Amino acid sequence: MTIMWRTLPFAVMTATDYHRLSQLRQAVFIVEQACCYQDADDFDPVSSHLLAEADADVIACCRLLPPGTRFAEPSIGRVCIDPRYRRQGLGHEMMERALAQLQHDHPQQPVRISAQCYLQDFYNDLGFEAASGLYHEDGIAHIEMLYTPAGASKNPTGESHTESPSP
Repeated sequence: MTIMWRTLPFAVMTATDYHRLSQLRQAVFIVEQACCYQDADDFDPVSSHLLAEADADVIACCRLLPPGTRFAEPSIGRVCIDPRYRRQGLGHEMMERALAQLQHDHPQQPVRISAQCYLQDFYNDLGFEAASGLYHEDGIAHIEMLYTPAGASKNPTGESHTESPSP
């Protein structure tokens, strides 16, 4: 199986791209997780979308949000993988690609996510650390997590900032 990865700003996505991405997100978040919520929101148009495609199907996707939209930091959201392609390393590869893209677009900035609690160990393996207590979003337990890139550190308030050399 050959997988093609594409990162597309919303403005350049075709209707077919967005339709296929929406089909996957709805199949996973609304049908599989039995969670009734409004998937299409005001964050999609300001985001870039990372797609993994095999044949004519979107098999994994996530959205990359710029700083100042969902959180003060850049963030990754709507991470999903077609159930037929899970347990094959796509999740790690997609998150590594997403982090690399955000570091390219927003160098040395930490990345914040709202993670489903059952995936906390998965995100810990990628370098994320818990940054909040448990809360419920759309009836599902979540926790905010923060990825701090090399060269950036956290100040005593827990907010991340970029280190700069002393004069």
